[in-house]
Amino acid sequence: MSKRRRSNRRRLRHILVLPVLITLANGLCGFTAIHYTTKGMTGPDQLLLHKPEITFFATGAWFIFLAMVCDALDGFVARKSGSSSNFGAQLDSLSDVISFGVAPAFLMLGVMESSLKEIVYPAVPVFGTFSGKLLWIAAACYVCCALLRLARFNVETTPDISSHMIFNGLPSPAAAGVIAAQVLLLHDLGPELQRDIAPEVVRIGSLVIIYMLPFITVGVALLMVSRMPYSHIVNQYIQGRKPFEYVVVLVLLLLLLIWKLQLTLAAGSLIYALSGPVRWLWRKYSRNKTGQPQPEIAETAEEPDIK
Repeated sequence: MSKRRRSNRRRLRHILVLPVLITLANGLCGFTAIHYTTKGMTGPDQLLLHKPEITFFATGAWFIFLAMVCDALDGFVARKSGSSSNFGAQLDSLSDVISFGVAPAFLMLGVMESSLKEIVYPAVPVFGTFSGKLLWIAAACYVCCALLRLARFNVETTPDISSHMIFNGLPSPAAAGVIAAQVLLLHDLGPELQRDIAPEVVRIGSLVIIYMLPFITVGVALLMVSRMPYSHIVNQYIQGRKPFEYVVVLVLLLLLLIWKLQLTLAAGSLIYALSGPVRWLWRKYSRNKTGQPQPEIAETAEEPDIK
């Protein structure tokens, strides 16, 4: 046995258990999201709009958000305990493949197939096979882009925390959050259809979410593999000393989450996903307007807890 292999084995023997357990919980949350999505696809009354109680699809979406919490906690615990390692980073990326790569794509596929089966297929039967192939392509595109995003992270990441202020491309948890949040918003609109509060408006909004979900999935997939800059919300806007206005904004956001949780999650995730293209277009417009090249944002490695 070589000296290098013996050294690797010694490192693996001394990895702390808590960060690894949290990372495994991340992957298990993704697996559970897939499990509940499967039950929603095969169970009765799959369409979200017909069920006022929590659905299997909504449960799967919540488990994706729980995986995001675990993904943030494992990196935090590893840094605070001084136990960051290459093993932990690799395990984290493998868990993210399940929770933020496969689970969101499968959730979108399940919601779309179940919804279209009750909305479109009875009226236009021939549309079934054609739309099913397009939905599979959209889901496969998302999975492939998530794999490429995480592989690029493994190659480019460095332990330099001071450089973790800008992401190059949409982080995979944020991309998964966009899809999961739209499913939760769709579930939240379901009970509104049973009431007399503008039912037609709510129904139109629900149909817009259903038909736009595949395009949103492909859009966030392409943003993941792009080089568009995204702010690290925790490092830039929460950690350290900040102006008083930051606290006011955070309090308002918390109140919005308490008042309309699903709507705030859906709007906030979309705004963050669109912030990259908006920032890129603004920099390009400013460069063309002034005629002088603007300093490019340096490509920085990303933090191990968000990819």
